[in-house]
Amino acid sequence: TVDAWAVAAAADMPYDIPNILVEWKEKDFGVPVGFWRSVGSSQNAFVVESFIDECAHAAGKDPFEYRRALLGKARRHRGVLELAAQKASWGAPLPAGRARGIAVAFSYGSYAAHVAEVSVDPEGSVRVHRVVCAIDCGFAVNPDQVKAQMEGGVVYALTAALYGEITIENGRVKQSNFHDYPMLRIDAAPPVEVHILDSGEAPGGIGEPGVPTVAPAVTNAIFALTGKRIRRLPIRPDDLRRR
Repeated sequence: TVDAWAVAAAADMPYDIPNILVEWKEKDFGVPVGFWRSVGSSQNAFVVESFIDECAHAAGKDPFEYRRALLGKARRHRGVLELAAQKASWGAPLPAGRARGIAVAFSYGSYAAHVAEVSVDPEGSVRVHRVVCAIDCGFAVNPDQVKAQMEGGVVYALTAALYGEITIENGRVKQSNFHDYPMLRIDAAPPVEVHILDSGEAPGGIGEPGVPTVAPAVTNAIFALTGKRIRRLPIRPDDLRRR
């Protein structure tokens, strides 16, 4: 049977696209793997939201407006997309050398959208200056907890997007601790703004949905700034260095 976790955020794509085929195949790579925060929704939201962004640019459309036009039947996706764009002042001028990216996805009973404001230095290092999050988790039982989880999700997701690479050598994982598998540190952490959309629906999850749309928001901003598409994670400075 199909592994539902593996196709999450792909098989349930919200966009009004008439013909979609999602396939899954199990393959043993010889390396044991397990769940991580947001499971399949993480990599699949990155794939879907990166490709939708490519479609928007190929069509000559604004990435926010392009998504919005394709979410006519997905009221809650559209709601968080619009809220995140509004709170991030989407379309307003930015300081030189910065750009915004946007992404939206469903996971674990909730709907989330992120807008990331990003710069890239000549050596290819990425700096995230601001992240705006909109979350529709139905009735927010404890709004402070919702905000805390979304903020933590951004830190977790940026850690993975910027640093989270595991390498195998002689059958073993090379990385052993934070000296060679770093976390996002406080001097690199951006301000995170969380906006809760009260849809009046039943409560959804908040532990997982803060992760999937962060990486594509960042990489879509990188494309808007540099014209270079990031199609693998983590983001590597070598792929963005100005030679």
